[in-house]
Amino acid sequence: QVQLVESGGGLVQAGGSLRLSCAASGDTICISAMNWYRQAPGKERELVAAITRGGSINYADSVKGRFTISRANIKNTVYLQMNSLKPEDTAVYYCNATAGLCVPKTNYWGQGTQVTVSS
Repeated sequence: QVQLVESGGGLVQAGGSLRLSCAASGDTICISAMNWYRQAPGKERELVAAITRGGSINYADSVKGRFTISRANIKNTVYLQMNSLKPEDTAVYYCNATAGLCVPKTNYWGQGTQVTVSS
């Protein structure tokens, strides 16, 4: 089992910045990738950024150049630095861990944190 605890959401004006954190605990040795998703009202959950254990990083086109995913391995923590925020970034942001190094492969989710960007 992997537990994920998120923090860092809030209300910010357009153009501002926020940093989200996701601390993993439990069977972290099983984690092959950690990801940030978001879900806006009435929309499907979408992948925002991903980082693999090997360090490969991917971003959604909508956040490239504005968001940065990083990690602190010793702390088993992943961060999402969000700059130049836009109202369309408003959503609940979820941390996700893919435990692909253990059997069975399992996905774990955090509780979600609200990000609201005002215009």
